[in-house]
Amino acid sequence: MSASEESIELARIAGQAAADKLAGDVIALDVSEQLVITDIFLVCSGTSERQVSGIVDGIEEALLKTSQRKPIRREGERDARWVLLDYGDIVVHVQHAEDRAFYALERLWREAPVIGLELDVAPAAGTAAQE
Repeated sequence: MSASEESIELARIAGQAAADKLAGDVIALDVSEQLVITDIFLVCSGTSERQVSGIVDGIEEALLKTSQRKPIRREGERDARWVLLDYGDIVVHVQHAEDRAFYALERLWREAPVIGLELDVAPAAGTAAQE
């Protein structure tokens, strides 16, 4: 059994919100075969505690606005090094880039298929768009 379409859509919304806040390496892993508690892990990173907090805020706002969903559980906000947002169907991990490299969730869950999120990623500020 793979992740439901509803879970994939929630992951796309959350992933796009993270990308809009310039999150690094946004990836969705289908963990539905390995876990019974959730379908998808969405993992992304920020380069500072402030950016991690901004990414978390953006994801929460987007999911509330589009799907009327609030996280069931939220952990790690005070330190803003690794914030976990549990929405039931998806669990979002927003990590500081250093912590992401250290804990390597993608390596731990390497058996889980990657879900293509098809995100719109704008060029970084100060970078000219190429035609």
